[in-house]
Amino acid sequence: MAAPADLASIGAIDLMLNVPGEDQRGWYEFMKPLFLDRDSRERFEMPAQYMFKDIPKIGAQDDYVAYTVAEMDRHGIARAMVGVDGSDTPNAQAIRRYPERFFGSYQANPNRGMDEVRAIVRMHAEHGIKAVTAFPSGLCPQVPIDDKKWFPIYAKCVELELPICVCVGVPGPRLPMAPQKVELIDEVCWYFPELKFVMRHGAEPWTDLAVKLMLKYPNLSYSTSAFAPRHYPRAIVDFANTRGADQVMYAGYFPMGLSLERIWKELPDVPFKAEVWPKFLRGNAERVFKL
Repeated sequence: MAAPADLASIGAIDLMLNVPGEDQRGWYEFMKPLFLDRDSRERFEMPAQYMFKDIPKIGAQDDYVAYTVAEMDRHGIARAMVGVDGSDTPNAQAIRRYPERFFGSYQANPNRGMDEVRAIVRMHAEHGIKAVTAFPSGLCPQVPIDDKKWFPIYAKCVELELPICVCVGVPGPRLPMAPQKVELIDEVCWYFPELKFVMRHGAEPWTDLAVKLMLKYPNLSYSTSAFAPRHYPRAIVDFANTRGADQVMYAGYFPMGLSLERIWKELPDVPFKAEVWPKFLRGNAERVFKL
């Protein structure tokens, strides 16, 4: 199966992108302890660097937001979701300057209890966030996907009609994986059937289970964040080509580990059916994130 001749004409929506800044690691401030790997004591430029070849080298730019927009234009990316926290980060500047190109998400920490629920309400009201995100293994203390600490956040996401995008599977950074086991999604989707739950970062090695759960729960979806297209799990590609065309969507990982050049060079070789591409690159994100 060959991709359409011009994927760029679809106008992709990238569900995981960040605007770089003078501090190339600015978007990973919350993970700074991981820059010193706990096992090997290697100095990393970013968490999980050992997993990625040729991490993008941005270099000094006069205007990082304009640079990012130009890169998006070069690769046919119409819009991108970027993380915001209420401060004046490059991501926030991008949304302010190019509201038609960028929309925000907020990373939640359930250890903060109801204060975090109120923060989500505030971010939605004041900054128009379109999603909440979560990194269960990256929290301190860790909070498993099905832990009741998450339940007020899940409930608020349902109330505000916000998807929650959650890292699942073995984490790239050398952290314990137990909080992100795919089986933990089952109870969450059962308790919250209206919740739009989007899996991030691969779900490996439990991709077959991820597919089974998507068959079971129509509001459960999968995004391809942090995976080069040549490494998209076969189970996910097969699912998108059969019963899952509406539940698999594109997310990149620029500039944290993958260049847009590499992603878009490899994408045409992914064996999606022709009718899957518009949904994968754009349509599913438009529907799930209400864009």
